[in-house]
Amino acid sequence: MECDASGIRRLKGTGLSPYFNTSKKTRALAPDGLRLCFAPAVASVLLLIAAVTLPAVAQSDSGTTLHVDVKLVNVFVNVTDKNGAIVGSLTRDDFRIAEDGRLQSIAVFERQSEMPLNLTLAIDTSGSVYKDMSAEQAAAKRFVHALMRPQDKMSLLEFATDVRVLTSFTNKVSQIDHGLGMLRGGPSTALYDAIYLGSQGLGNFDGRKVLVIISDGDDTAEDTTYAQALEQALRNEVMIYSLIDVPIEASAGRDLRGEHALITLAEQTGGKSFYVNEGGLDKAFARVSEDLRTQYLLGYYPKNQEPGRVFHRVQVTIPRAADSEFNIRSRTGYYADSPVKND
Repeated sequence: MECDASGIRRLKGTGLSPYFNTSKKTRALAPDGLRLCFAPAVASVLLLIAAVTLPAVAQSDSGTTLHVDVKLVNVFVNVTDKNGAIVGSLTRDDFRIAEDGRLQSIAVFERQSEMPLNLTLAIDTSGSVYKDMSAEQAAAKRFVHALMRPQDKMSLLEFATDVRVLTSFTNKVSQIDHGLGMLRGGPSTALYDAIYLGSQGLGNFDGRKVLVIISDGDDTAEDTTYAQALEQALRNEVMIYSLIDVPIEASAGRDLRGEHALITLAEQTGGKSFYVNEGGLDKAFARVSEDLRTQYLLGYYPKNQEPGRVFHRVQVTIPRAADSEFNIRSRTGYYADSPVKND
């Protein structure tokens, strides 16, 4: 391998370009097995983007310069009752939303059933779960065919020792089917790399962004950390759905810490986790599909933000109901591109 003048690493003699670049990670492989590296020329592009996306500057009465980011914050919310049934009949007035404990005004309210969906399906093909590969392929195909609509886009990743992009974002189910036929195994599990890179890829889109992961949670690549993966998902507004494929029922041979990580990643991003052995992969996929078809979108323009805070915690409640009546799921917060600060 060698890098050309643009800094993109290519396979010698191919001249092929990668699916995407990243300045943070270099473990993603394009469909042809291409390994990526960061192009230095991208730095100038990033500077140009920064120049046109800086927050507005306002002058206060005291003469202090205030930098204020007035970006609309979108929060996708799922609500179930105490029996686990999805609640889809709530109105704007039912919800309250607070940022860092400060009540916010809901500027946007929608029930999300028709909004386009951007979804990445990431499948663990490491040795610990490879035994289930044929069943996963068949169930994933059924899921894709049942879920995909013309307005939706999906990509397919597999992760073992490396992360490979098998299919880039498309609304053609035939291309996803083809990618599912290209799954192959590997000795290690780059789980957090897959979450990091999958979240980056989804970050290029607007609207609903979902990462569905099939894995036992056993990360053995030790490149990206749990914290880095979670931060990248939150920064890119990605909801994680973890389909946990347990190798055996007994505790021996199970990575309980990895399973807990997959559960927590889902909880922190507003997604959900399911155990594959509870009804099989088809049932898990069906529950993901149902969850995505009945969501609420709450949008607000932050007011009274605390100066200097980079991560803002978001809490959604339904004040008229007792705490035990509804289970409310949404991302726990977001990273501000430009935190409020005083000069």
